[in-house]
Amino acid sequence: MTEATADTTEKRITVGTGASAREIAVLHRPAKKKAAGPALVWLGGYRSDMSGTKAMEIEALAGEMGLSAIRFDYSGHGASGGAFRDGTISRWLEEAIAVLDTIKPKRVVLIGSSMGGWIALRLVQELKRRKKAPKVDGIVLVAPAPDFTAELIEPHLTEAQRHSLSERGYFEEASEYSPEPNIYTRDLIEDGRRNLVMTGIIETGCPVHILQGMKDPDVPYQHALKLLEFLPADDVVVTLIRDGDHRLSRPQDIEKLKAAARNLIMNDQILG
Repeated sequence: MTEATADTTEKRITVGTGASAREIAVLHRPAKKKAAGPALVWLGGYRSDMSGTKAMEIEALAGEMGLSAIRFDYSGHGASGGAFRDGTISRWLEEAIAVLDTIKPKRVVLIGSSMGGWIALRLVQELKRRKKAPKVDGIVLVAPAPDFTAELIEPHLTEAQRHSLSERGYFEEASEYSPEPNIYTRDLIEDGRRNLVMTGIIETGCPVHILQGMKDPDVPYQHALKLLEFLPADDVVVTLIRDGDHRLSRPQDIEKLKAAARNLIMNDQILG
């Protein structure tokens, strides 16, 4: 496993059974003994991994504040097992829940980047249904892409892509971030329809801070503004970064991310 600090514990957990079983790589930085704050949980984006700049900076922030930090790779990503083409929102959500079940934090702040924003919002919904689950104290969404399969992919499919989905079960698209193309499967798109969150009011039960670049070529800033319509307005802060791209990994972007997370942690509503 990569990018573990001296204070970080490496874990591998098995999620699923039989042919669906896959090994998930987890990095956990425990809180200092007297720290009473929430654990910071990083939820990465599509084809990203837990060794990225933003994930590492969130762990560093946790270290500065004496808090726990949890990072993991979805199946088919980074250090985790499983095939990427088997990935769906439901599958990756199941893994996020399994990680929390293993670490057992009492309180969390969820930080979701791109697709991780979708996972974060679904995770909140699922945790609310469970009798024993960590309390979600706050959410930071970075260039959030909830419902991206239905909102950002399906409406723009070409005839060739539709044909590939029908005949091959997937289509490929050139990536700006990797020499390997992005792969979108029929299973991912069909499962996405079963996990839509922008269909009614999203009851997070906590403050939400959205960071969104206005020059994001992958998730237009209008998508973040649309998401805002489904979130309780009095609990949400939106920061639009005029020259920001999708990654929001520049030093000035990282400072905004850390400030957003720090403000949620220090909020009187959280520390009560």
